[in-house]
Amino acid sequence: MTKTYRPVIPSQLAADLNRAFASAEPHTVCRAIGQSLKDFNVSEISKKTGLQRTSIYRAFGDEQLPNFSTVLAVLTAMGLELKVAPRFGASSGY
Repeated sequence: MTKTYRPVIPSQLAADLNRAFASAEPHTVCRAIGQSLKDFNVSEISKKTGLQRTSIYRAFGDEQLPNFSTVLAVLTAMGLELKVAPRFGASSGY
């Protein structure tokens, strides 16, 4: 039986992940990416990133934190980009 995936709405996907990034907690971000991957064919993500499917599942599970290049590759394969913006109300520390 072939698995059917929910249609991905890029703006909703970005909003969900931005909420996780706002936490500034790596495990929260990785869990959110892992949850979002359920709406994608991980075999296709694997082909686009050059990463093994098992590596992708492991990277965004609860066991360990992925390296930064894995995060960037998976987000790019999901049709997203990572941007940096100043956090409102935060001092720069300088």
